[in-house]
Amino acid sequence: MALVSGAAFLAATGEALTVVRCGCRLEFALDGDGRPTYAIRYGDRDVVRPSTLGFETDAGDLTRGFRIVGSATAARHEVWRPVWGEEEEIADDHDELLVELEQAETGRRLNVRFCVFADGVGFRYEFPEQGNRLAYFKIKEERTRFNLPGDPTAWWIPADYDTQEYRFFTSRCSEIPRLYATADRSNVSFSRPAEPGVQTALMLKLENGLYVNLHEAACVDYATLHLTCVAGGFESHLTPDASGCKGRMQVPRATPWRTVIVGPTGADILRARLTLNLNEPCAFPDTSWICPVKYVGVWWEMITGRSAWSYTDDFPTVRLGTTDYAHARPHGRHGATTAHVKDYLDFAAANGFDAVLVEGWNVGWEDWFGHMKEDVFDFTTPTPDFDLAFLRDYAASNGVALIMHHETSASTRNYERRLDDAYRFMRDNGYRAVKSGYVGNILPAGDHHYSQPMNNHYLHCIKKAAEYGIMVNAHEAVRPTGLCRTYPNMIGNESARGTEYEAFDGNNPDHRTILPFTRLIGGPMDYTPGIFETDLRKTARNPSQHPHVSSTLCAQLALYVTMYSPLQMAADLKENYERFPEPFAFIKAVPCDWSRSVYLEAEPGDYLTIARKAKGADAWFVGSVADENGHLSDLALDFLDAGVAYEATIYRDADDAHFAANPQAFVIERRRVTARDRLALRAAPGGGWAVSLYPIPSVPADGRGGVRQ
Repeated sequence: MALVSGAAFLAATGEALTVVRCGCRLEFALDGDGRPTYAIRYGDRDVVRPSTLGFETDAGDLTRGFRIVGSATAARHEVWRPVWGEEEEIADDHDELLVELEQAETGRRLNVRFCVFADGVGFRYEFPEQGNRLAYFKIKEERTRFNLPGDPTAWWIPADYDTQEYRFFTSRCSEIPRLYATADRSNVSFSRPAEPGVQTALMLKLENGLYVNLHEAACVDYATLHLTCVAGGFESHLTPDASGCKGRMQVPRATPWRTVIVGPTGADILRARLTLNLNEPCAFPDTSWICPVKYVGVWWEMITGRSAWSYTDDFPTVRLGTTDYAHARPHGRHGATTAHVKDYLDFAAANGFDAVLVEGWNVGWEDWFGHMKEDVFDFTTPTPDFDLAFLRDYAASNGVALIMHHETSASTRNYERRLDDAYRFMRDNGYRAVKSGYVGNILPAGDHHYSQPMNNHYLHCIKKAAEYGIMVNAHEAVRPTGLCRTYPNMIGNESARGTEYEAFDGNNPDHRTILPFTRLIGGPMDYTPGIFETDLRKTARNPSQHPHVSSTLCAQLALYVTMYSPLQMAADLKENYERFPEPFAFIKAVPCDWSRSVYLEAEPGDYLTIARKAKGADAWFVGSVADENGHLSDLALDFLDAGVAYEATIYRDADDAHFAANPQAFVIERRRVTARDRLALRAAPGGGWAVSLYPIPSVPADGRGGVRQ
């Protein structure tokens, strides 16, 4: 896309430059001190009021004293096809403005590039080649402001350099500083900034009725963005590295995009593809080895305490790579045994799942947590009771893959020096995907999970995995910023409070209605849904801290539609699925890849209903989840093909269902519907409902529809 000076959609009045795309208006200007400012309006309503831009660096102040020395504009219209996603094709329609600035006193150059979409604005800083005036520098702080009209409602979690695993707050922005100090720190490793702030993606509802989302896109070789509370809005705050540096820069360089998504409804935020469009196209010429995955695994039993990751409790005698391990005394609760994994492989094959995740298969778990050990896992040595060769061959003979697990214990140097051996080992043994983890404080000591060096580490692992044909699902890593477009082998991340917390101290019922507006804006999450036995006193080895999952059974079904991911786990114990074969049929049928998505209704923190069409099939699936108040939906089915009759199989909460008091009460109904019909269904408190829709001539006898990948 070439930039051309003086394009038709650029209007200049004095020092003000304006770009309008549909109802979204971007205005750039310099104030009286030569400070760059921008403002965004949507129709006749303010989104971001005039806000300053710039940097503080070790080379000097880059916030003021600028003059405009050039500008250019361009337009883009293209349609691209993601390797996997919520739709088969994505349109990228935007107008672009490049503003070239020069600091009068120093001659230093700084450009700001804006991309204006119908549903928001992305902008980034660019440091052009400029000789000795600016070549190498360190960022002390990025000074991007977001001045907001009035006192918006915010759905937020506290700023933290090392975890996103918090419950969400819903409050006015003015209340954030007071609530910041009260945020629950249980079960999380935290390093909060001194000044009150929030993490992105930040979801807002303005007093003028607009819905706004603040985030970033394409965070590469840069520190993760936080937002500090300031009078009238927020200011950028970058994650420091171990030395306190916010970024080490070499010109020419560009920063990540700062994104402002806006719309008149909550559904408009969910359907926006601005974040993906601001990322580079796919980096891989061949993506045939990348595919969506639906899996089961040896995991939930460990989370609930029924089994253990470690082979033995006798860790003082265990030394990685020595014969001591063979003489260790097993404790009898190890989950990753040959026989147990074989049972899960049989279960996966019988029910059409692609893969089985096995955690705790390798040595090192006995003495790994909390000791800041540099060398813990080697990622290639199985425990004595895990017959890797047998299970590899048995899985292949049944058409099921095994998913590798790499817990790095946050020792990045150890992991990087072993990456080639680990990925080669995976390739040679038929593993196509890995779940990596970064539990604990980062080594080298003093660094943070979201610093520039750590973001470089995560991306290095993604690129290295691609060399071996490996897909990556990273847990405790940085929150996504749309890089899955460029590197689609990044098929999942955790980066938020997932289902595992239901077994610790619980998630609030509204949690599932907020995550699509926040964490999922940057990419899919491995949320691990599908818990049918919500009374954890029946599942856990010992009484749980939290007695029950804050969800009805039907809400768990709905998550496979509302919580998009190309990597979906049926997370419960296999015996619990055997107890509930009819709702389990929905999990077996629902795809992980879609040709079209329709956002029917959405209010952050309250409710969410989405319809999706399976890629390569005529089947539709609809999911709806609600907070602790429940929700009544009355929805048109006009997204269905006209003139076609469908059989709708409805999985809904029973009239007396409740996430705490009666979570497993459900009703299954079947009815004939067309595009002219409406669907009125009620989600119980903490509940939901799910529907599969097949054209009547092609409804399969088993309800599965042949749409599984």
